[in-house]
Amino acid sequence: MKKQVWHIYIIRCKDNSLYTGVTIDIKRRFDEHQNDPKKGAKYLKGKKPLSLVWHKKIGSKQKAMQLEWKIKQLPKHKKELIVQKKLSINKLFN
Repeated sequence: MKKQVWHIYIIRCKDNSLYTGVTIDIKRRFDEHQNDPKKGAKYLKGKKPLSLVWHKKIGSKQKAMQLEWKIKQLPKHKKELIVQKKLSINKLFN
């Protein structure tokens, strides 16, 4: 059985807010957020259009979820630095 590879991603909303999530299929998950109100995150309701501004392959689900939680705790200006690739999550959390 093939091991699933997890990704963490950041989406920018119409109001310039940032949403962080994890998935094994970024394309599918972004499409759900953009087009399927039943499967997309509640936070994103009414905040379209959306744009996928950053993503990174993490590996395990556990590690991806830990990093998601840590990124969600950051102030917006630090999330913006991650998006701009001026701040590495490896340096931030290792």
